[in-house]
Amino acid sequence: VQLQASGGGLVQAGESLRLSCVAPGMILSVFRGYNMGWYRQASGKQRELVARFQDDGSRDVADVVKGRFTIFRDNSQKKIFLQMDSLRPEDTAVYYCHAEHQSTRSEYWGQGTLVTVSS
Repeated sequence: VQLQASGGGLVQAGESLRLSCVAPGMILSVFRGYNMGWYRQASGKQRELVARFQDDGSRDVADVVKGRFTIFRDNSQKKIFLQMDSLRPEDTAVYYCHAEHQSTRSEYWGQGTLVTVSS
């Protein structure tokens, strides 16, 4: 499973970015069977959950970004997005797209996209 993430960049605190992740080689019916999400890893820290879809379609969002970040998906495009508003310097990290199969729990990672927030 190939996942392509994009949309990272350098912004100032308080600004917004939208990340995108596409699964180009996945047919639509297969894409729907995956829980898609975003994780991030800051320099010197462990990778952590940002937001993801769960088996029942509900969103699991980390407390540190709740109210500022929104995850949504467009199944017709086989894409997920992460709308990041009111960015803070502590949001600086490499953001990874993640896919987990709902039945087998097989996991796949995208290549990561760097988000840098300056103060």
